[in-house]
Amino acid sequence: MKFRKPQVEEISINLTPMIDCLLFLVVFLLISTSFNKYSRLNLVLPQATGVPDVHRPRKVEVGVDQNGAYMVNGKSLASNSEDDLRTAIETASQGDHSRPLVIAADGRTSHQSVVRVMDVSGKLGFININISTRMPVGSK
Repeated sequence: MKFRKPQVEEISINLTPMIDCLLFLVVFLLISTSFNKYSRLNLVLPQATGVPDVHRPRKVEVGVDQNGAYMVNGKSLASNSEDDLRTAIETASQGDHSRPLVIAADGRTSHQSVVRVMDVSGKLGFININISTRMPVGSK
């Protein structure tokens, strides 16, 4: 009797289906990703040692004292609520959100009070937000 020799088949891995799946995932992720910039504020932080105060007659200045009380363009607010702050800033800016908004906060105020001003002004559409500092005594 004559037996046939068993033929050994070559083992190969077909990568084509895996590459197809990966390309499908990449395309899906690119299509479903949004590239919108939500709640990004353009903050211009002056150096504490020497930016001279530039007089801008059309700026909106929001003051925050150490207790978290707000003052918009020199007028104190009745309460510290977000709605009152939003109304006061909108009134002071007269709807012009291209005006610079300056936050003048006491050094001992809570971070939350300053963030609330930044959040409200960002929701209103202000992009030019500055945080004012005072020059140290004796430096020029």
